[in-house]
Amino acid sequence: MQLFSRLIVILSAFAMTACVTTSDPLPSWNDGQTKTNIITFVTKITDKNSVDFVPKEERIATFDNDGTLWSEQPYYFQLAFAFHQVKLMADKHPEWKTTEPFKSVLADDMKGVMASGEKGLLQIVSATHSGMTAEEFEKSVYDWSTTATHPTTGKLFTSMVYQPMLELLQYLRANDFKTFIVSGGGVDFMRVFTEQIYGIPPEQVVGSEIDSQFKLIDGIPTILREPKLLFVDDKAGKPIGIYRHIGRRPIFAAGNSDGDLAMLEYTTISRGPDDKSLRFGLLVHHTDAVREWAYDRDSKIGKLDLGLDEAPKQGWTLVNMKNEWKVIYPTAK
Repeated sequence: MQLFSRLIVILSAFAMTACVTTSDPLPSWNDGQTKTNIITFVTKITDKNSVDFVPKEERIATFDNDGTLWSEQPYYFQLAFAFHQVKLMADKHPEWKTTEPFKSVLADDMKGVMASGEKGLLQIVSATHSGMTAEEFEKSVYDWSTTATHPTTGKLFTSMVYQPMLELLQYLRANDFKTFIVSGGGVDFMRVFTEQIYGIPPEQVVGSEIDSQFKLIDGIPTILREPKLLFVDDKAGKPIGIYRHIGRRPIFAAGNSDGDLAMLEYTTISRGPDDKSLRFGLLVHHTDAVREWAYDRDSKIGKLDLGLDEAPKQGWTLVNMKNEWKVIYPTAK
């Protein structure tokens, strides 16, 4: 754990130093309208003499995770963790060798896994995310996050974070924003690593939740994870998650798919003539097939269809990854 933490600190320091030691707060972003829009927005809402000034306590920024802060192809990284756990747990479940969707996972047959649909994926997640203590689950995520590598890039999954977005998070925090993750991913899964790789502490992570219960086991206070889905933090669930867990409406929201539209609408659409606050919506458009992946309207993962149509109507900033990002991932030396 110490080695992993040191590596992340080094990467974070590299990103932070780039912002501090140059006059450019977003050095990995190419000059253009998107970068100008971001800096203009932050400048206006932090200027006490501006009509758009926003007090520090109201500077809330929410970010989706999958496809917005790190990659999400060819499948969500939490599924990669779940597949990994199926293989580790297989010896205790001999029936999985002949039972779908576990049979396909064990055979590395991703086409067969995906053919099981949402029901099959939920079975996999339920089997690998419950029936254990909170500490046991946290350790399993930590072990995976420090060793597991992506099937095509060979990189650690946790290193496939976007350098431009790390700079954006740092830039906002340097201007007294409080940054939150609001993701469809499991909240307990993300909380294991978000502070190390994004600088976002566990209490500022909102995500999907499974049920749990409290018990004293041999006199030790214990949280037990149960195979019951409690809340899905996706689509219309994202504004609900913000309302329940943050308690303030954001003034900045970033996503990359149609699953994030409700969050951007909740953040940016005026509630009436008295709601004149300056607000910012951002969508990452995956257009770089060489350095990452290119996908949008027809993708099964991170589909961006309605968002492409709504962005110009709502005044949201659409980030063209290929043209606007100098680099994709941090460079570790």
